[in-house]
Amino acid sequence: MNAGQPALVIVSGLSGSGKSVALKTFEDLDYYCADNLPVDLLPAFVRSMVSADGLPQRMAVGIDVRSRNSDLTRLAEWRAIADSLGVDARLLFFEAGDEVLLRRFADTRRRHPLTRLGLSLPEALARERELTAPLRGEADAVIDTSALNVHQLRRLVITGFALEQSPGLSLLFESFAYKRGVPEEADFVFDARVLPNPHWHPDLRPLSGRDARVRDYLDADPEVATYVAQVSGFLDTWLPRLRNETRAYVTVAFGCTGGKHRSVYLAERLAAHARDQGWEEVATYHREQD
Repeated sequence: MNAGQPALVIVSGLSGSGKSVALKTFEDLDYYCADNLPVDLLPAFVRSMVSADGLPQRMAVGIDVRSRNSDLTRLAEWRAIADSLGVDARLLFFEAGDEVLLRRFADTRRRHPLTRLGLSLPEALARERELTAPLRGEADAVIDTSALNVHQLRRLVITGFALEQSPGLSLLFESFAYKRGVPEEADFVFDARVLPNPHWHPDLRPLSGRDARVRDYLDADPEVATYVAQVSGFLDTWLPRLRNETRAYVTVAFGCTGGKHRSVYLAERLAAHARDQGWEEVATYHREQD
């Protein structure tokens, strides 16, 4: 997307393919989000955002077969209108194999939106593919989620379609559990297992590093303060050197035993520090929590 131009991400695709997860991820990244928007209302939605005080620089809308009586073949027309209003629109189409979708609906016991027409689930999936074919043909990216779990999909959205829109270097602060392995995509990895573990406090054990009581516990420990200061100093020194590299983002990962307390706390705290240092595109991802 063009630097400085308001961004609109249209999230579409097949039911059960992960559209809701993707849209929620954009919302977590401070996109102004609207789900199940009738396609013919897209120009009005964009106009309302343009005319409002303080245009949201990033918006995401969900458009799919739930929008009854909408002519999905006209998306290209409505998308052109959005572009004419100065909003750079991008369409992401999510899909998965029929066997995967059938299993997901069986596991969640959700109803497919087209079964209201009296169709069986396999018939509803086939009909949905027909109805959404125009959207798939217009898509800037088609994402097959057949082999992805929720956590992998969230990370793909963050790194592949959200942070990459920044004209400069973007930062992703990730937490993980060592027992499940070190993230392969991490650029910097810091071990938090040397720090006091809130897990051994029964009142803190059910909580995570995003909870105030866990933060207060770790904030009060001198060893944690030293660790944070040293890691902050390292990142403040070396991250700016990467601005000239040919990369869209850098992943800074923190690991602990369970990926619940210390690593989450550090990822959130160092992300906040990066924002305070002037980094504009900063996101967090908690592999064992999100």
